[in-house]
Amino acid sequence: MPGRIEDYALIGDLSTAALVGTDGSVDWFCAPRFDSPACFAALLGDEDHGRWRMAPVGAGQCTERRYRGDTLVLETLWDTADGTVRVTDFMPHRNGVPRLMRIVEGVRGTVEMRGELCLRFNYGRIVPWVRRTAHHRVAVAGPDSAWLRVPPGVHTYGRSTVTCSDFTVREGERVPFVLTWQPSHLPNGSRIDVERALGDTLGEWERWAEGCRYEGEWRDPVLRSLITLKALAYAPTGGIVAAVTSSLPESAGGVRNWDYRFCWLRDSSMTLSALLRGGFRDEAAAWRRWLVRAVAGDPGDLQSLYGVGGERRLPETVADWLPGYEKSAPVRFGNAAVEQFQLDVYGEVIDTLYLALRAGIPMERHVWGLVRSLMSYLELHWSDPDEGLWEGRGKRRHWVHSKVMAWVAADRAVRMAEVTGLPAPVARWRALRDTVHADVCARGYDPGRGIFVQHYGGQEVDAATLFVVKSGFLPPWDPRVVRTVAAVRDELVQDGFVRRYVPDVATDGLPGSEGTFLACSFWLADALAATGHPAEARELFGRAVAAGNDLGLLSEEWDPTAARQLGNTPQAFTHVALVNTAFTLAESGR
Repeated sequence: MPGRIEDYALIGDLSTAALVGTDGSVDWFCAPRFDSPACFAALLGDEDHGRWRMAPVGAGQCTERRYRGDTLVLETLWDTADGTVRVTDFMPHRNGVPRLMRIVEGVRGTVEMRGELCLRFNYGRIVPWVRRTAHHRVAVAGPDSAWLRVPPGVHTYGRSTVTCSDFTVREGERVPFVLTWQPSHLPNGSRIDVERALGDTLGEWERWAEGCRYEGEWRDPVLRSLITLKALAYAPTGGIVAAVTSSLPESAGGVRNWDYRFCWLRDSSMTLSALLRGGFRDEAAAWRRWLVRAVAGDPGDLQSLYGVGGERRLPETVADWLPGYEKSAPVRFGNAAVEQFQLDVYGEVIDTLYLALRAGIPMERHVWGLVRSLMSYLELHWSDPDEGLWEGRGKRRHWVHSKVMAWVAADRAVRMAEVTGLPAPVARWRALRDTVHADVCARGYDPGRGIFVQHYGGQEVDAATLFVVKSGFLPPWDPRVVRTVAAVRDELVQDGFVRRYVPDVATDGLPGSEGTFLACSFWLADALAATGHPAEARELFGRAVAAGNDLGLLSEEWDPTAARQLGNTPQAFTHVALVNTAFTLAESGR
């Protein structure tokens, strides 16, 4: 059975990724892209749904593991009665097709090893036909093929629908395996030198990591978060996926299970900020270029999420042959939120372009035309109800966060027009900014409680209302802001972590519960620092960072009762929030 979510390590090639458990099993791998069907899907079922395990015979969990330096090269160590063995897992940066490489190294004594490769194409549904060649085991089914290169001296045989590899490794020996995915109609490509590929991969990651500008006390988690964001970027287009997984639950056994292998506009401005602050301008510029291409067209067709290439059609389907992670069903691929109207994304897109302009990335005239088009649409529709940031499946409402982000759109558009001198109806935009601001203060504010609420006419608290201070909508010393921050702290903190809101069917149209939302814990730390509580902010930040696994990876949510991660992993939204809050705390401490 799959391990806990925090048991998994990430490896990737900047176009797709795989998850490796503490038992040495690769339980999730989609090829050739992040959003392609998985050929290892044991994460959402069991070993019969596809995996590749490499471990000492009879061994359970590893003794320890780590990333080698500031890279995405994973080293897993097993101490056994007969000796010690190290497995190095990595994916070289893409030059053609994706490859998973595993080097088994004898460290001490003599260790009996076993590899078990169970390929299942199309998310664990299709058992391929396997044949033997001189140096490979080749699995083929429909459009997919996978080639396992086995080194000499390894006894490889079939057992039912599993390819087993038995061998002995002694001190000083290195035994390499290579699994290559490629379209089934292509012949096998050229052989690759595994040791050279390892050296190249280490060097490329280390050179990239040297660009990190953060030098504060939280350098290790900040740099690991930035490395993770780099790994979540689809290099051919610059798009950044929200996570590499689908349908990991927000509550074990529950139904809140979604596919996050796509690019969300809600992440855009915060992601750009994290990359720019971290010193990675090239990645920030690539993300901006992806964004401009993805949203081009009729502004009324703006979506909340897109495929890594900017694809718009991402239909949600249910995989009824998969039981789900810890029986959390249904398992969904695709995401129906693509059909929702989310008003906030207009603010996030324009804020992203504003941040890029401030960083010295020029505003091209065709992009300015896009801004004007988005603003024309917003002028007509900012007062419409929408589904909101959290993509609930209930009725549309007037969400306070959505209206605040409409104000952000008008505010940033005015600022860009003033800085660039480009033609724009600035007076109209200023009037829109003032109108939205007054509307939020009148209808999104509960005078009885003295706080901003989740939606117009409601009394519920929502962590997204922290954007009244994060966005500059109101200054941090405004009493309404101070009381709102206090309400989030007092009503949404559970065992030291922050919930998004109190979930119920009436609010989001979904049954069941969820864990605390890690990004919201970082947002509250930001807000506490801004409103004069630096010590409390630092304590909350440290607690949220500590929710990461032994490798510094964070998922979407945290269950403080069971002390375990929940939701899709590793989560870009969480790692982006960590980076931005670390910089905010460093700046506020000066």
